[in-house]
Amino acid sequence: MSGKLYIVPTPVGNLDDMTFRAVEVLRTADLILAEDTRTSGVLLKHFGISAPMRSHHKFNEHEEAPKIAERILGGENIALVSDAGTPGISDPGFMLSRECRRLGAEVECLPGATAFVPALVASGLPCDRFVFEGFLPPKKGRSTRLSILSQDDRTVVIYESSKRLPRTLRQLAESFGEDREACVCREISKLHETYHRGTLGELVKYFETNQPKGEIVIVIEGRAKKVRDSEN
Repeated sequence: MSGKLYIVPTPVGNLDDMTFRAVEVLRTADLILAEDTRTSGVLLKHFGISAPMRSHHKFNEHEEAPKIAERILGGENIALVSDAGTPGISDPGFMLSRECRRLGAEVECLPGATAFVPALVASGLPCDRFVFEGFLPPKKGRSTRLSILSQDDRTVVIYESSKRLPRTLRQLAESFGEDREACVCREISKLHETYHRGTLGELVKYFETNQPKGEIVIVIEGRAKKVRDSEN
């Protein structure tokens, strides 16, 4: 009888966001695959989880994915976690999930934490239709991607590092327009969680003199109907 790959979300900040089901899956797994065993080791120790753990990250997932899938087909239940949030969302996980599907191994993803959903909902911007972009291309194709996103009617959600935030906001203001509404969300579910709302122009001015720290999610208003109408 074959086993199963469990994709297990872990807290992006507050450890109390861990679900009972996630703890139980990790406790009973034959093996836990972790993006960083040091980071996940802290989490496992906190919840008294002693299942075996090994590294599974972007540098070895291509080679390891077929081997892991074969172990699952052989009857093992294997859990995959990333440093924080849901594996596969801007983190390793897609290759293993795809390989399991290709070979016929069962895959189950538990519902749970991810940074962009609370950032989107708390931003005050429309969240009925949105596009999640993850991290923008660092260099090649970046300006083209920004130009395409600036024409999207849906709310746009982007991940960014705190160090690159001022530069990215300037580029967003150039592509989307300084009057486009946006929200910079910092340290979701952590002690210093903050939300800065305003136009892109206002946010550029603020963060040029207030360098943030921590994990950043940027939520940007979609292209307004009145802008489209004025161009037609």
